[in-house]
Amino acid sequence: MAGMTSRERVRCAIERRQPDRVPVHDAPWGATIKRWRNEGLPAGKEPGEVFDYDIRATGGDLSPRLPMKVLKEDAEYITETTAWGGIRRNHKDFSTTPEIIDTPVKCKDDWPKLKKLLEPDFTRFDWVNCLSNYRKWRDEGRYIVFSNASGYDCMQIFIRSEQLLEFMATDPEWVRDICNTLARLINESVKLMWSKGFEFDALWTYNDMGYRNASLFSPAMYRDIIQPGDKLMWDTAHSLGAQTIMHSCGRVSALIPDLIDAGLDCLQPLEVKAGMDPIAIKKQHGDRLAIFGGIDTRCIEHPDPAVTENEIKAKLTALKPGGGYLFHSDHSVPVDVSYARYCQVMEWVRKYGQY
Repeated sequence: MAGMTSRERVRCAIERRQPDRVPVHDAPWGATIKRWRNEGLPAGKEPGEVFDYDIRATGGDLSPRLPMKVLKEDAEYITETTAWGGIRRNHKDFSTTPEIIDTPVKCKDDWPKLKKLLEPDFTRFDWVNCLSNYRKWRDEGRYIVFSNASGYDCMQIFIRSEQLLEFMATDPEWVRDICNTLARLINESVKLMWSKGFEFDALWTYNDMGYRNASLFSPAMYRDIIQPGDKLMWDTAHSLGAQTIMHSCGRVSALIPDLIDAGLDCLQPLEVKAGMDPIAIKKQHGDRLAIFGGIDTRCIEHPDPAVTENEIKAKLTALKPGGGYLFHSDHSVPVDVSYARYCQVMEWVRKYGQY
C-alpha cells in the first residue's frame, strides 16, 4: 500500500486495516509553537504543514455568539468574556487550559435564553475561508474532519463542572435537553455544510469526560444523558459515509463499551498519566475501536532522548500491527519540548511507524 494519500491512510487505519505507515497528527500548545518559531520552525508555516500531519479540521462558530470583551489584562494573564457567555482567565501565551471565572448557567431558569441562541444557520460559517481550505486540503489528499466540542465538555462551558455533575444526578432530564440541543446543532451544521459540497471524512468531537483516576460520572449516567446525543451525531456521520472520532482526556476506559455501542470508530488521545493504557485498550477493544494517541508527553519532554525514542518505539511496535492505530501525543505537546526534540520525535515516528 505504498504511496497512500493522507485520506486513504487515516481511513484505512480507522477501519482497522493496515496502511502504508502509521498516520500522524498532533496538537502543540500555542506557547510551544511560539517557542519553536525561535528555534527553527519556518516563518509562516504551521506545525501540521512542516511535519506533514495527515488530518485537517474545519467547522463553524457553534456558540451562542454573545459579545466578547477584555475585562482585565496584565503582563501574564488576560481575562475576558466569551462568546459562550462565560468569563475566562488565560495565560497570554495560551500555554494551558483557561481558568473558569464565571459561567452563564447557574440554575434551570438561565438555560432557555441561551437555548434560543443555539439554532443552526448559514451565518455560523466563514464560507470563503472554509471552502478555500477545503479545496486546498482535498488537492493535497488530506483527511478532513468537521470538529467541535460536544456533550459534557461543551455543557461545562455553560455550567461549572461541579454544578453540572450535581444537576446530572438531580435533574437528568434537563441536562439531557442541554446535551441534545448541542448535539442537534452539531448534527444540523454538518448536514448544512455537506449540502454545500463539504464531504467530511469524519466528525471529530471533543468531549472530556475523565479525570485522573476515573470517568467523571458512571457509564449508566453517560448512557442516560450523553449517549443519545452522541448516537444522533454518529449515526448521521455514518449515513454520510464519514467516520467518527472522539477526543476525551482523562481516564475514560469504563465508558469505552458504551462509546462503541453509540457508534464511535476512534478514541483519542488516551492520556497515559490518567491511567489510559493504549496497548491494553487495543487488546480489549481493538476489534471494534481504533486507537489514536497514547504517546506519553512526559517521555517526549524527558531530557534523555533515549527515553523519548523508547516510548515511541515500544508503543508503535505494539500498536501498529494490523492497523487500527494513529500517532498522537497523549495530550497537547508541552512548551518544555524543544523544536529539535520534536523533529527527532517525527523522525522516530516515521522510522518505527512503517509497515
